[in-house]
Amino acid sequence: MHLSEFQFDLPPGLIAQRPAAERDASRLMVLADSAIAHRSFREIPEFFGPGDLLVLNDTRVRPARLTGRRTTGAAFDVLLVRPLGGGKWEAMVGGRGKLRDDEPLDFGPFKGSARRSGESWEVTLPPGADVAAAGRMPLPPYIKRVRGGDAADAEDRERYQTVYAKSEGAIAAPTAGLHFTEAVLAAIRAKGARVAFVTLHVGPGTFRPVTAERVEEHRMDAEPFTIPPETAEAISGARRVTAVGTTVTRTLEAAWRDGAVRAGEGETALFITPGYRFRAIHRLLTNFHLPGGTPLMLACAFGGRDRVLAAYAAAVRENYRFFSYGDSMLLQPEP
Repeated sequence: MHLSEFQFDLPPGLIAQRPAAERDASRLMVLADSAIAHRSFREIPEFFGPGDLLVLNDTRVRPARLTGRRTTGAAFDVLLVRPLGGGKWEAMVGGRGKLRDDEPLDFGPFKGSARRSGESWEVTLPPGADVAAAGRMPLPPYIKRVRGGDAADAEDRERYQTVYAKSEGAIAAPTAGLHFTEAVLAAIRAKGARVAFVTLHVGPGTFRPVTAERVEEHRMDAEPFTIPPETAEAISGARRVTAVGTTVTRTLEAAWRDGAVRAGEGETALFITPGYRFRAIHRLLTNFHLPGGTPLMLACAFGGRDRVLAAYAAAVRENYRFFSYGDSMLLQPEP
């Protein structure tokens, strides 16, 4: 497969810069067989019944995007990816100029330093540094509200987080879950369906651009996941499993062993592309993804490339909102 097979034309004006006024007021495209239905997300309980299982990713996004300033005043964007212990963090660092190893950086409430470590950076902060208070939500780079920055604000602290977020450790939200409210989840349960959770801490690998023209040459970064025993048990007894997002899908598929999803902790670098045989899930709820990205390739693997890209073309014609704060699609597998 070639990267060009997963491209599509998207008017920049359809990239959502803010969430919908209410979480469940977003739009929902339903792709079943070859038919497309246009619905509101708050109507999604209609598609569930007894024997159904909805699986959600309860990872919590850490507000860990910091601005570090050199003694010259030059600013560097620092995204803390994961703690390494002893005040050290794996991080992504960007800015104008070249940052020297161990050069002091002023983060406002505290100071630190950064050192190149392979392809990433190691940032050292003081013990007890209140990262959450100093940091901003790590919005994706395509959210451009002001010149030269994402302008993440107080609204993002709530809205770039699912209502069921629990286990902190992600650098990006599992965005297919942003549409759910407690009322929608209650309505799904009232239909006789069950709701279960996994945790996959979304890391840079989920969004790392595919640069190889031959898709098979791309490699995903490993991301940690946890599947509770009660979730594995619920999956084994379900008539139909609906995965909310590509992170849940990759988690469940990576944990499939000997005919069942196994509980426990692990890491997955599973890269799902067309031709993959799905074993753990029966439906996929997903947002509309970037052209040429690995989440789009997973959606094409599940729903069929031509069918999914045709649905994307319909979404463009109908002015659906794209990407993290955009609308969603309930996708049945390719007939």
